Amino acid sequence: MRDFQALYELDQQGVAAVAAANVELRDTGAGLVLLQHFEGFMDAGEAGGQVVAHLLETGSPQVVARFDHDRLVDYRARRPAMVFDRDQWTSYEPPEILLQLVRDSAGAPFLLLTGPEPDVEWERFAGAVRELVERFEVRLSVDFHGIPMGVPHTRPVGLTPHGNRLDLAAGYPQWFEQAQVPGSAQALLEYRLAEAGHDVLGFAVHVPHYVARSAYPAAAVLILEAVQSATGLVLPGNRLRERVGEVYADIEEQLAHGDGELRSAIRGMEGQYDAVAGAEGRESLLAEPVDLPSADELGRRFEQFLAEHERGAE
Repeated sequence: MRDFQALYELDQQGVAAVAAANVELRDTGAGLVLLQHFEGFMDAGEAGGQVVAHLLETGSPQVVARFDHDRLVDYRARRPAMVFDRDQWTSYEPPEILLQLVRDSAGAPFLLLTGPEPDVEWERFAGAVRELVERFEVRLSVDFHGIPMGVPHTRPVGLTPHGNRLDLAAGYPQWFEQAQVPGSAQALLEYRLAEAGHDVLGFAVHVPHYVARSAYPAAAVLILEAVQSATGLVLPGNRLRERVGEVYADIEEQLAHGDGELRSAIRGMEGQYDAVAGAEGRESLLAEPVDLPSADELGRRFEQFLAEHERGAE
């Protein structure tokens, strides 16, 4: 039998705080929710990363458990930052995979699991998280991230929910049929928790290909809205909402100074999006072939435009 507890260290004050939170929630007939997001695999538009930063900034986080990053993280793949000052090393920032107790805007407690995606021991990590889910009586685990899609920024942001509690995320159109994709620790964790009979829900928010490498707050706002609707947590995200219009304006300004090629491509995507999204009676919005521009094609065009724009500014 695997010793899952060897993979993490509990903070006793944090454990006591979770116990008190569970008592608090029992009085209301609810239970703890676990939100989770890991850095490093796929997060188009920094959607999940922006959500995590917002939750930690506003939620008074308290550490409950620290995972052994020395066992889980490959430093050569993602080298931690160190500072060299004149003639000596003065600081080191080790990676941290933390389970924290956080509060929403109404003061309701929930758990947040974040940090770099484990590079190794995925099964042991999933087992350790399952152990914590059961120990802390988590009623629902929710993960989230951004994925690049052939959609224009001028249309509503889309979302693909997944998991065994899709009843908590009803009303979203189905964009995908069966697909085989590279695995991730986050996906495996969702899979193993569901396999063990726990309630899980995931949100993949759709980010336009050509802005996938930049912060796209509209995607983060949609995640907050979806999580709030599914869990009952109060997550307004006012600062992120303020950034949405600024980013849209910035994209439009950059496009206005372009040569028109990317703008024409986006107009083509708008027409294709409207045709597909407006179709009725389809099980999947992408069930019929649609000639959307590829991620490489749009990404190459936009990156080339930005590079030329920056050179002109210099």
